[in-house]
Amino acid sequence: MPNAIVILNYNGVQHLQTYLPSVLENSPKWSVIVADNASTDDSISLLQTNFPEVQVISLAQNFGFAGGYNEALAQLKGQYELYFILNSDVRLTPNWDLPLLAFLQNNPNTAAVGPKVLSERAPEQFEHAGAAGGYLDTFYFPFCRGRIFETLEKDQNQYDSPQEVSWVSGAALLIRAQDFHDAGGFDAAFFAHMEEIDLCLRLARSGKKLHCLPNSTVYHLGGGTLSYDNPHKVFLNFRNSLWTIVKNQERFLGPLLFIRMALDGLAAIQFLFKGKPKLTWQVFLAHMALYRHFGTFYKKRKASTHQPFKYHGLIIWDYFGKGIRHFSALNKRKFHS
Repeated sequence: MPNAIVILNYNGVQHLQTYLPSVLENSPKWSVIVADNASTDDSISLLQTNFPEVQVISLAQNFGFAGGYNEALAQLKGQYELYFILNSDVRLTPNWDLPLLAFLQNNPNTAAVGPKVLSERAPEQFEHAGAAGGYLDTFYFPFCRGRIFETLEKDQNQYDSPQEVSWVSGAALLIRAQDFHDAGGFDAAFFAHMEEIDLCLRLARSGKKLHCLPNSTVYHLGGGTLSYDNPHKVFLNFRNSLWTIVKNQERFLGPLLFIRMALDGLAAIQFLFKGKPKLTWQVFLAHMALYRHFGTFYKKRKASTHQPFKYHGLIIWDYFGKGIRHFSALNKRKFHS
């Protein structure tokens, strides 16, 4: 069965023009599909004129990242063995796929893998979304090998070993099609941001593994749709992180959620002192969204005997309290299921 690269697009004509050539050039054995989220720019005409070899799935409306992929991949169900979910602002490199495909072939219990993600703007350093593998701490704060909060390390081959991870970046996620559909795909309610973390947690809780393979490298522009300081992006990240906790934390949900929300409050105060009151307001709105929809997401919980691979420490204390800025300085004994 063939494999497919699936790129979700919404008014991203410039990204398609810039990055799609690298996808086609470096992926000769893959079907390349662009799922268009009802763009209003010239994306469709560009694809039809300049990239006729690319299959286009035209969606009826903008379903967001999560819903858009669900809609598109539902149309592809049964046609492909693997989906490579790829952001439109990612540049692929020669032989990017070989290590990923070999690992999946040799490790049938691994549902998804990802490459090392470097910055297109600063190619010597890791990119925020994924870096050399994503993790969650006790309170579900995400961080990466090569990126903790806003500190981005330079890539000096220090994280080039294959590693089990908590989550694989949705910017470049290779997943078995059967596992994607069996897990129910992304949670469309998330719209965008954190949806891949929620999916990876559900996969892990079903007994599947996730890995990062840094001998495959891609370059991600990042912030291609929304800048990292965009108020709406801040809202989605805080809201979706809380929804992820409600869905996936089995034991001590109440205490853990209370502490996480208190830490969010400290972040909101920090935004205020930095002169960013709009971001403070977004944190408040995210918490209101949790209260409003708590019952909906609590009903999505499923019992599991498997525990996700996580960092059983407090990354916020390591970073702000102990001054640890590099992943290599963290206590590796705290990484386990």
